[in-house]
Amino acid sequence: MNRYRWRTLMVELPMIAAAVLVGFPVYVLVNLALRAPSDTSSPIRPTTSPTLDNFTQAWQQGGLGGALINSVLVTAVSVVIVLAVSSLAAYPLARATARWSRGVFLLIMLGLMLPFQLAALPLYQTMRDLGLLGTPWALVLFYSGLQVPFTTFLYVGFLRALPREFEDAAFIDGCSPLETFRYVVFPMLKPVTVTALVLNAVSVWNDFFTPLLYLSGSTQQTMPVAIAGFVGQYAADWNLIFAALVISVVPILAVYFALQRSIINGFAGGLKG
Repeated sequence: MNRYRWRTLMVELPMIAAAVLVGFPVYVLVNLALRAPSDTSSPIRPTTSPTLDNFTQAWQQGGLGGALINSVLVTAVSVVIVLAVSSLAAYPLARATARWSRGVFLLIMLGLMLPFQLAALPLYQTMRDLGLLGTPWALVLFYSGLQVPFTTFLYVGFLRALPREFEDAAFIDGCSPLETFRYVVFPMLKPVTVTALVLNAVSVWNDFFTPLLYLSGSTQQTMPVAIAGFVGQYAADWNLIFAALVISVVPILAVYFALQRSIINGFAGGLKG
């Protein structure tokens, strides 16, 4: 049986400090979300008379129901498209030995170096010409292109570390390249797929600038834009803002707790790969 030593305490103290550092903003967020607007005491002081009225008012006044549906739709569809396109593109790039594969890979990687703000105006005009402005599908199309370079980079790096014996066996058994990818390769990509899913979902869910640009002037909005609507020119109802933020965080936390084991294994496997 291992004894609790002072060295163990020295290892635990930084982790405890990190947990307190991360948990303190969460405490303030929930504390103010449950506080009545008439209570103007310090945000650190625990709320003595918590209320759920802030959540009800935030939901009704901010139209968070429609914004939540739009955010879920945009995030889910965008992430599925990005994972499908990136994994299919990364497979031949990682396995082909021809010169074109390196050139195409470097061309895709240019998407990581060029900021999308450079193409903001042309993209806006393209969305306008396609008749997609003011609809969530403009965001889906935008994110599906924006996130592909980074996700392809993750997949290519992971694929190059995988052995090719299983693929060779599938080819000998008569599988086509697409069948080999679907039934042999893609199941082995689960660790990096989960990692890419989490990173892309958080990035799309929290984005504010793109929905503000493409959905401006319409009744459609996502959660970050809806929450920003509580901030006026001269005043802001912070209790409703914090309540709306809690509502916005709940779906991501629900997904995390539902897939907690797969997400942890995915990050660990991605790092090992």
